[in-house]
Amino acid sequence: MLRYILKRLAYAAALLLAVITLNFLLIHISPGDPVETIAGSMGGMSEDLRAQLREQFGLDKPFIVQLGIYLGRVVQGDLGQSYFFNAPVASLIWERVPATLLLVVVSVLAAFLVGTLLGALAARKPNGPLSQVVTFLSLVGYSAPVFWTGIVLIILFASIFPIFPVSDMRTAGMDNGGLAGVLDVLHHLVLPAFALAFIYVAQYSRLARASMMESLAADYIRTARAKGLSETIVLYKHALRNAVLPVVTMLGLQFGNVLAGAILVETVFNWPGLGRLAFDSVLRRDYPTMLGILLFASLLVVVMNQLTDLAYRLIDPRIKA
Repeated sequence: MLRYILKRLAYAAALLLAVITLNFLLIHISPGDPVETIAGSMGGMSEDLRAQLREQFGLDKPFIVQLGIYLGRVVQGDLGQSYFFNAPVASLIWERVPATLLLVVVSVLAAFLVGTLLGALAARKPNGPLSQVVTFLSLVGYSAPVFWTGIVLIILFASIFPIFPVSDMRTAGMDNGGLAGVLDVLHHLVLPAFALAFIYVAQYSRLARASMMESLAADYIRTARAKGLSETIVLYKHALRNAVLPVVTMLGLQFGNVLAGAILVETVFNWPGLGRLAFDSVLRRDYPTMLGILLFASLLVVVMNQLTDLAYRLIDPRIKA
């Protein structure tokens, strides 16, 4: 197992290096100039000050030199200084990470558990009412963009049924500590998490249903039933353990999509996470902050892929590599 983990870590390090280099290249060849953006926000700037800022930010150096300096800093854990916020990028990201991780983790876990459960139940009677509901849910989920779902939820629960808050993470002026603070955050989390998880509930339920039906038709299931095992044990101990593997694979592959969807959800619900910071950084051409957010997102995706591989080995002991 240790040898396997070291091998996967080496692959992850090489992948991160490639992603960092590609992100740096794409951002620096994209239209826009951070110095001109700062000058515009200040209402104008002299040429001498423009040149001074370019020298301060290192934008006057050749691209290869800039890339080498950036990689050297990243290895040391330094993500640079934000052009616009005038603060260390690492501190800006660290302040927003808890809110984004809370939204993403709750959404992913809810989508995985609810989707897998619905798919497994629907597979017991493929032509039953529940199976038809799952099919309809899948069609709606595939067709509904995340931002559209968020807007519909805001209309429903802000105008028609004012049950849940539709903005921010906490109630203004409320004490953030204790049980009341936790419940307040969870109350604010309901709509953003539902908007982000809805499309993945549809996907996972459909995938789990198809995988469960395939497992239930396998020879080992007929053998288990012939041995007199109860239907509950057959379904949830034997069939579901194999049927969940494709869902776990999809969860790992789509983690990057969940992060991308979180940017839209955070913008719609004004959730104070990395999505809002990324949106503001793009508008302001804040290269270091954009690169830091992309690096953090890439790191999360790589870690999630490694955890998916480990989960595979735990779910199915036959997988050795």
